[in-house]
Amino acid sequence: MPLLPDRVVLISGGTSGLGAAIARAAAREGALVAVTGRRREPGEALAAELTAAGAQALFIRADVGEVEQARASVTAAVAGFGRVDSLVNAAGLTSRGTLLDTTPELFDAHIAVNLKAPFFLMQAVVADLVARKAPGTIVNVLSMSAHGGQPYLAPYVAAKAGLAGLTRNAAHAHRRDRIRINGLNIGWTDTEGENETQRRFHGAGDDWREKAGASLPMGKLGQPDEIADFVAFLLSDRSGVVTGSVIDWDQNVLGGFD
Repeated sequence: MPLLPDRVVLISGGTSGLGAAIARAAAREGALVAVTGRRREPGEALAAELTAAGAQALFIRADVGEVEQARASVTAAVAGFGRVDSLVNAAGLTSRGTLLDTTPELFDAHIAVNLKAPFFLMQAVVADLVARKAPGTIVNVLSMSAHGGQPYLAPYVAAKAGLAGLTRNAAHAHRRDRIRINGLNIGWTDTEGENETQRRFHGAGDDWREKAGASLPMGKLGQPDEIADFVAFLLSDRSGVVTGSVIDWDQNVLGGFD
């Protein structure tokens, strides 16, 4: 039996990388999938791919860093499928900045995409669920860096740490509405965005994946399809009553030392 039969799942940042992997996993598990993204071409291509595979899929062009566009994406998903049952906040900004060189503009950009967007997307989805007296599930994609992170990720860490707290707060507030909200602290993962980041900010060559994998305990970077399967599980009834959990999805153990 599929994990998400006839479940309407909205995925922010769902047109590439981890978001696209989650969209594919959700569709494979029987969901009707709506994905948001800023770029029309990859979004429409993904929706066409999912439709060709037998799923119902919808692309919604939106920059979720703009609150009104984030809210409008929920309205568009409801218009397209009649409701939203589940939300995945996968959109993210990972541009670099330290405590000393981060500008107010860079800080605001991280807050807008990595914290404000999930806040108002959750607000809109939860409001619809509560109005319908319907249960629902939300998964927020966070980062292991929310625990502290690297010096060059100061604004990113500030936003993701805030999202971890928001995840727990919202889960507590709406547990009696039967809305389960959880988060995943993702470790180093092999995505298109990470490839671009490694090349742009760290001068990485074509062999950076192999070098990175060799340095990690499991011998490989985290894989988007593996994370996507876990997100689908958390969205589904198979994950039971779990809510308010922020799970470390990584191969390094926080606080463990050799």
